[in-house]
Amino acid sequence: MCKKKGSLSINSENIFPIIKKWLYSDHDIFFRELISNGCDAVTKLNKLAGMGEYDLPEDHKDTVTVIADEKEKTLRFIDTGIGMTADEVEEYICQIAFSGATDFLEKYKDKTNEDQIIGHFGLGFYSAFMVADRVTIDTLSYKEGAQPVHWECDGGTEYDMTEGTRKEVGTEIVLYLNEDSLEFAKEYRAREVISKYCSFMPVEIFLFTAEQWDKYQEELATETVETVEEEKPAEAEEKAEEKAEGEDSGTKEDEKAEEKKEEYHPERVSISDTHPLWTKRPGDCTDEEYKEFYRKVFMDFKEPLFWIHLNMDYPFNLKGILYFPKINNEYDTIEGTIKLYNNRVFIADNIKEVIPEYLLLLKGVIDCPDLPLNVSRSALQNDGFVKKVRDYITKKVADKLNGMFKTDRENYEKYWDDIHPFIKFGCLKDEKFYEKMSGSLLFKNLEGKYLPLSEINEREDKDIAYVTDEVQQSQYIKMYKDAGMDAIYLTHNIDSPFITMLEQKNAGLKFHRIDAEIKQQLKGEQDAEALKDTTEKLQQLFREQLGNEHLQVEVQDLKDEKISAMITLSEQSRRMQEMMKMYGMGDMGSTENTLVLNANNALVKYVLENPESEHVSTICHQLYDLALIAHEPLPADEMAAFVERSNEIMMLLTK
Repeated sequence: MCKKKGSLSINSENIFPIIKKWLYSDHDIFFRELISNGCDAVTKLNKLAGMGEYDLPEDHKDTVTVIADEKEKTLRFIDTGIGMTADEVEEYICQIAFSGATDFLEKYKDKTNEDQIIGHFGLGFYSAFMVADRVTIDTLSYKEGAQPVHWECDGGTEYDMTEGTRKEVGTEIVLYLNEDSLEFAKEYRAREVISKYCSFMPVEIFLFTAEQWDKYQEELATETVETVEEEKPAEAEEKAEEKAEGEDSGTKEDEKAEEKKEEYHPERVSISDTHPLWTKRPGDCTDEEYKEFYRKVFMDFKEPLFWIHLNMDYPFNLKGILYFPKINNEYDTIEGTIKLYNNRVFIADNIKEVIPEYLLLLKGVIDCPDLPLNVSRSALQNDGFVKKVRDYITKKVADKLNGMFKTDRENYEKYWDDIHPFIKFGCLKDEKFYEKMSGSLLFKNLEGKYLPLSEINEREDKDIAYVTDEVQQSQYIKMYKDAGMDAIYLTHNIDSPFITMLEQKNAGLKFHRIDAEIKQQLKGEQDAEALKDTTEKLQQLFREQLGNEHLQVEVQDLKDEKISAMITLSEQSRRMQEMMKMYGMGDMGSTENTLVLNANNALVKYVLENPESEHVSTICHQLYDLALIAHEPLPADEMAAFVERSNEIMMLLTK
């Protein structure tokens, strides 16, 4: 076989099926692309009018209208924009991947700026063929003497272009939907998708069913403009007399006026908010506007705690609002939503390349026209630029929180219980975020006072007790309070890895759960050595009565004689248990639990002095279960036995 050298050829015949089927991951994206193109066309026309190159008619309205016809299986997209000539249709539609928006900006770069020109990709129009067997375009250019153009294509490589019949400047695109895509002709489905992608386009967007559109057009055609002539004095006097004829006449007129009130037509209300809150200057926005925007976008009727308005023009353009929602549920169930926009066009929720993972606990919108998106706008390119965007957002959040800590400490403390999971998550995930926030980390103590990390680090005794469950550990909390001791609350799932990180970063700082050990301040004068014999006797007795030869028993001289028994579990063992559960490695069990018996308690003394008593077994079981209940919930079978035994003990009191 002879050698042959040549060039690979890419043409519409082999690339068109790829564009139709694989360019976009979500088939509903065609709504976004076609409406974006329509908004661009309207924006271009307005810019030309502003430069004196076109005179807008008096009745001109900037709109993009979508008409869903379920019966005919079509979708119509109508814009009142710039329109196209036959040459432009060939250039922008027939030559795949040529960007009309880019060409427009290049032509007028010295006369205007890029604000509100959405489209950057010439492939957007072809997303229509993902859902349509046939597509037609009818367009009329704004240029003087331009002829209307009709274009159609059945999704193959051939198209037909003839003179059209359109009379108004603008463009109408009709999609003849394939059988797999008929859902998009349903009004509710079309509204759902348009609201998702196009809620903040710079042009008003309307959605009609075919029936609604026909009715609307009839009303416009039959509408007459009433001209009110200036009344002559005699006529005015005559009308005044008629008006005063009586209450009955006036009442009838009111009834007629009531009948003439216009019906409410939801289809005539724009889907798009053309002036979204993030496009305004922060100083021009009220608290109520921020709250209303939050309710509208996120359908969350709990008020956000506070928010950050991002507004940056250099070195890149970025605007947005981040809300701190009320998040006092468990960390692993928190799910925020940050919507990413590119020039008001919705791209996706929670893009981790732009939004750090820990910020995804928040809710908000970010609009960055400079984002380097790929051709389908579904992925990001240019990691260096994206990292700068991430760093800016992180810095603004940290600055806001640190500013509140320093200048609005009262509110910062009020919000802490809700925002601390997000802050701790950020500290765990991002070293720089921890460095920025370390001075603003708080810990709530048993008195409800908030202590900063710096204050804890200044203590001579850096061995800090903490509470994970205020109800379950109430006995231990009472002991601490009675002894004038303090502890802090760490009740969230994220606190376990968080304090481990703090111990690594802060020399000498140690945390132990309040039930991990009996502190010296809670004990009397007898030490462990003096109680060694008592410990051995009671350990042997309890092991025999409970049938647990591995049970660890320790007798302590506790100051509070009302306390009979407690459970302690070493901090190290408990953290190991939690880590194994987190990674699905099973449960180590409670072999490291220690039953602490109070040498000063009357029940403990009775068991020690009367080991042969018929009641010893009942008392041993009851003391152990009471200690466990104050430490953790009992398993179902053990709880049932505890309740039955408690009833038996009460019956003994009646004898």
